[in-house]
Amino acid sequence: MFSGQRFTWKAAGLFVATGVGLAVYFKNEKERVTKERKKKEYEANRSFGKPNIGGPFTLINAATEKPFKDTDLHGQFHLIYFGFTHCPDICPEELDKMSDVIPGSKKEDLPVVPVFITCDPRRDTPAIVREYVKDFHPAMVGLTGDIDTIKRVAKSYRVYISIPDEEDDYLVDHSIFFYLMDPQGEFVDCYARDKTPEEIVESFKTYKQEYLERGGTK
Repeated sequence: MFSGQRFTWKAAGLFVATGVGLAVYFKNEKERVTKERKKKEYEANRSFGKPNIGGPFTLINAATEKPFKDTDLHGQFHLIYFGFTHCPDICPEELDKMSDVIPGSKKEDLPVVPVFITCDPRRDTPAIVREYVKDFHPAMVGLTGDIDTIKRVAKSYRVYISIPDEEDDYLVDHSIFFYLMDPQGEFVDCYARDKTPEEIVESFKTYKQEYLERGGTK
């Protein structure tokens, strides 16, 4: 009688343990399959859901005066701005704003690399760009290159630039946006002048979650 009761309790315990184990397994499996499906859906629809912005490039890193590829930014979110060092007001204001984004993004556990690409390579030599970006943030990457390459990169980011024929004193007309790229170099979003640093950082939360859900790593 007692042995029968002991067997019953053992069987019940084994049944419960097995049930819990199966529930955990199926829960984890469902999450894995859902995550994989979202990743495949993202890959399938990536070219349709957002504009085709960005792409491969090789420019000159102003800090080292050596070639710098777009892939050198892979593995981390990065924020790109096209401007020129002789800009009297807008570019400094925008780069100040970009610098203000960096501390906030770190608080959200989403560090972002700030990148400045000149659209005035005729005057913006590596030495000039190197000193220019130091005034805004020590982590800011400054890039330059020959004029044809700059125009090609600007076009890939859908940035409008117009460089006058004058040799010395002139202003460059250009688009004014920040471009947020993910750690795979894919376009995420662009921010116009009316966006505040706080609004930009707030949007990072959503983009970080989306990136992690489709299989990205922190």
